[in-house]
Amino acid sequence: MNVFFQPFPATNGMVPFEQISINDYLPAIQQGIKEQNDEIRAIVEQKNEPNFDNTIVALERSGSLLDRTLNIFYPMLSAHADDALQALANEIVPLIDEHQNNIFLNEALWLRVKHVNEHFAPGDYDAEDGMLLKKTAMAFERSGATLVGEQREEYRRLSKKLSELSLKFEQNHLKETNRGELWLTEADLDGLPADAIEAAAQAAHDKGRDDEFLFTLHAPSYTAFMTHSSRRDLRERLYKLYNRQGTQGAHSNLSIVNEIANTRLAIAQLFGYKTFADYRLQNSMAGTPQAVTQMLEQLREAYLPKQKQEMRQLEDFASQLEGRPMTIKPWDYSYYNYQLKDAIHQVNDELLKPYFKLENVMEGVFGLATKLYGLKFAPNHEAPVFHPEVRVYDVTRHDGRYVGSIYTDFFPRPTKQSGAWMTCFREQCLDTNGQDVRPLVSLTMNFTRPTASKPSLLTLREVETFVHEFGHGLHSLLSQCKYVTTSGTHVYRDFVEMPSQFHENYVTQQEFLDSFARHYLTSEPIPQELIERVVASSRHGAGYACIRQLGFGFLDMGWHTLSEPYLGSPFELEHQAMKSVEIFSPIDGCLMSTQFGHIFSGGYAAGYYGYKWAEVLDADAFSKFQEDGIFNPATAQSFRDNILSRGGSEPPMTLYTRFRGRGPRIDALLRRDGISPQSTCDS
Repeated sequence: MNVFFQPFPATNGMVPFEQISINDYLPAIQQGIKEQNDEIRAIVEQKNEPNFDNTIVALERSGSLLDRTLNIFYPMLSAHADDALQALANEIVPLIDEHQNNIFLNEALWLRVKHVNEHFAPGDYDAEDGMLLKKTAMAFERSGATLVGEQREEYRRLSKKLSELSLKFEQNHLKETNRGELWLTEADLDGLPADAIEAAAQAAHDKGRDDEFLFTLHAPSYTAFMTHSSRRDLRERLYKLYNRQGTQGAHSNLSIVNEIANTRLAIAQLFGYKTFADYRLQNSMAGTPQAVTQMLEQLREAYLPKQKQEMRQLEDFASQLEGRPMTIKPWDYSYYNYQLKDAIHQVNDELLKPYFKLENVMEGVFGLATKLYGLKFAPNHEAPVFHPEVRVYDVTRHDGRYVGSIYTDFFPRPTKQSGAWMTCFREQCLDTNGQDVRPLVSLTMNFTRPTASKPSLLTLREVETFVHEFGHGLHSLLSQCKYVTTSGTHVYRDFVEMPSQFHENYVTQQEFLDSFARHYLTSEPIPQELIERVVASSRHGAGYACIRQLGFGFLDMGWHTLSEPYLGSPFELEHQAMKSVEIFSPIDGCLMSTQFGHIFSGGYAAGYYGYKWAEVLDADAFSKFQEDGIFNPATAQSFRDNILSRGGSEPPMTLYTRFRGRGPRIDALLRRDGISPQSTCDS
């Protein structure tokens, strides 16, 4: 029997990965589509007047087999996709797209949803019911239900095309990342730390070349080389290799980014919107492209002077170091900034990494959730996993009640996308019997692997990444909602990063670092003076970091505020979109767009600004903890009850204001980054 055909029977419904074959996916999806079609037919053909329960809730709970299968298939497509699974995706993705269109373009089903929406009596239901109805009606409206005649068929064609293009972009990017290699000899290793050299030797050994060293475009390898190599010529080579991904050859995304942007524009204009950003931002905290642009410009004006001051300081430092005038190029920034930070604060990755053994960091991150929210974490050695390196932890409350489980997947491999993310193999909700279904959360990273002589030792930035993704995980684990559509991270895109970024604030807090940072050889705690230097250095490069992030936001809006199909060069569009925050002159052949998976295949189209939007919220929220005590039980309980547990069951501004007692202000972010606020204002 196909393993997907029945709910997973193991303890807490853990995924039986050892029983799943690639041959199970397609039959399960085909059967799941058939079963959901039967369920929808039953909703449509019933004689009772449409109401919230027999239409909206019934639709929400339909498709359990399909959901169960896709909740495994899509995460595997990102984290563990070999050539066979990628080929299967080319068959499955169009099937799913067609099925979704069949649901949203089902006229009889839409009329029932519309009737409920028009006759809904809020007094008879709670806020979460109202949000489910709102999201359901909006999903139909934004997926073609209000279109007529040929417009419906055009929407089908465009949505299918967009799905296929997004999948092709993602597959090309993975192949490009795996293809990029820099082979070196021992004479090329100047400046590199021993662990980076050992990892490069191991990578070369794995490919049968024991007398060489291999650096790749995977984050641990690329970042280590760009930060530490004193060979400017080699940094330039690797930088260009990385930043020319998808610009040429068989896996080029050059034409695909234009096609994706133009297809999105066509969909938006089919619904009467001027741009895709107008269409997309209707369902967001920002609301309009103008509000997004205003926020980006406000931050640009606040941070640009600091960024320019930082760059002047960095060029002066580099010039003194090299004994000649230096103009910082993009392949120089990480190298010289690392040394400048060390010179000013006497703190660097090589000093810190021995105290950030991965297992100890995990102990500290889990301990943060214990201290704030009373959660306990226990390894589950019996749970099946999809790769030998994956580990599973069961999460319980202080009273022993099961909260959910976490799968950790830490290291790069050729079948995994770059970056870091959180997803769910099962999401929290109440089932048809009112029983609380608890989530199965997956945390996926690309950290430095252990070597023959050392365990995995993280940089401070990797610790922040771990805490960030864990924050997303807590948003899902602590969810207490009725419906999948309103639970966990099912919130507005410009609110979803708030809980993850909020928890990052603890990384530079002494009490947090004291709880886990121990030398991997001696078990000695991290020295107090080193913690003080970490805290003191936390603002270093804040101007550069903000302006760089704003550049990505402007680029996203550049692609998605087009009002006419774009037939020009992606290089030109990118340059024009980012020139107001341009830190370096454009480098011939280098392009961000062709590798910008967040907006072209990852769900952040016209939404990448959300990282900065949420940063305003996270800094303001953490300032409440700073006022009350960063581990204040009452404040933590309020954050849990009003933010983490409520998911998208109410508008995010309602949830935030309930927690904070007022609307968010930008002042806390400016103070945190060492920017003097010009005035106090609500954002």
